[in-house]
Amino acid sequence: MKNLTVEEARSRMLDGAARLGVEAVALPLAVGRVLAQDIVADRRQPPFDASAMDGWAIRRADYGVVETFAIVGESAAGRAYSQPLEEGQAVRIFTGAPVPAGADLVVIQEEATRERDQVAFAAGDSPKANIRPAGGDFRAGDRLLEAGVRIDPWRLSLAAAAGRAELSVARRPKVAILATGDELVAPGGAPAPDQIFESGSFSLAALIEAWGGQVIKLAPAADSVEAITAAVADAAVDLVVTIGGASVGDYDLVKPAMTRLGLDLRVQTIAVRPGKPTWFGHLDDGRRVLGLPGNPASALVCAELFLRPLLSALSGADPALPFGVARLAAALPAAGPREHWMRAARAIDAEGRVTVAPFPDQDSSLVGVFARADALVMRPAGAPPAAAGDLVTTLPLARA
Repeated sequence: MKNLTVEEARSRMLDGAARLGVEAVALPLAVGRVLAQDIVADRRQPPFDASAMDGWAIRRADYGVVETFAIVGESAAGRAYSQPLEEGQAVRIFTGAPVPAGADLVVIQEEATRERDQVAFAAGDSPKANIRPAGGDFRAGDRLLEAGVRIDPWRLSLAAAAGRAELSVARRPKVAILATGDELVAPGGAPAPDQIFESGSFSLAALIEAWGGQVIKLAPAADSVEAITAAVADAAVDLVVTIGGASVGDYDLVKPAMTRLGLDLRVQTIAVRPGKPTWFGHLDDGRRVLGLPGNPASALVCAELFLRPLLSALSGADPALPFGVARLAAALPAAGPREHWMRAARAIDAEGRVTVAPFPDQDSSLVGVFARADALVMRPAGAPPAAAGDLVTTLPLARA
C-alpha cells in the first residue's frame, strides 16, 4: 500500500466503484448529470421534408419549362399547405415549413418575380433542391445518446428534439469534506499570528460540484480524534474527503479517527509529487474515504488525479482522464524519484502548436500559482532532462 504509482493508486480507488443509483429529472435540470439510460428516437427529425430557405415550392420537372406558375397557397412553420402540388403550381414557403406533396424543389425568393397570383423564375442551371429531407437529423430507432455520457447544453438540445421531458440520470454522489487543523481560520475570521485562512475546502467543493457530486461540509467541534470521529460517524454520504492530517505526525489525527470507524486502508502513500501522503480506504459501512494533504496545491493536484475519476465512476461515467500532449516551451531538469505533476500555462506557438510552460516555483503551498495555471504537466519518475520542444503528457484544467 505504500509508495504506489499513480496508476496503481487510481486503480485501487476505482476498484468496485460503480453507478450508485438512478433517478428521473426534468429536462432543464439535467445539465451536468450523467445519463443512465440510452435515448432512442421514437420518431424521425424532421418528421417531414422541410424547406431550407424562404422561397417557392414547385415541381422540378416544371422548372425551366413553365414560364409562369400559379400561386395556390402558402406553407409556413406549423402551418402546412395540405394539397398535393400539380403541374404549373407554386406554393410560397418559408424556412422550416413542410414541403407540399409533389414538390421537390424550393426556388429561393431572390430568384423569383411575383405578379399578383403568379410567379416566374429566371431559369438557369439545375438549382439546388433547398429541401431538408425527412429524417435528415435522425430516424425512429436511432440511438441518439448513450448511457454514461454527461449531459451538456448540446446533448440537452438533442434530447429535447427527441421529445424527452425528463431524463433518467445517475444519482449524484454525496461527498463530505472535512478540513482539519488548529491553524485554520475560516475566511472572514480573525486569524491569530500563527494561523492561516482555510482555502482548500472551497476550491474542492467547487470541483466536486463541477464533477457531478453533492457537497456536505463537516465541522468537527475540535481538532481531536474524538471530534473528527463524531463528525464523520453520522455523515450520510458515499464518500468522505479529508484535507490535512494525512501524514504521520503527532497532530495528524484523521486516520486514527477513521480507524475507529473501521477503516480498511487500500492506499497508504503514493509516489507522486506533490501529494505523497494521499491515502484511500473504505469504512466498515461501505463509505469510501479519500485523504488529501493539507497543502492546497497537493490537495488540488491529487483531486484532479484521483477524486475526479472516482466521482465519474460513482456517477456511471467513464473515469478516464482527458490527458493530452503538448510541447515544452522551455527546458526542464531531470525529474526526481516520484512522478511529478507540474502546474503550467498553455499557449499556441507561431506554428499553431500547443505549448506548455511549467511555472518555476512548484512549491505545494502556493495557491497563487494554481490560480494562473490551466494545465498540469507530467514528468515520469526518474525522467532525464527535457529540452524545449519535447513532447510531454498534460492534463488540462477547466478554466471558465
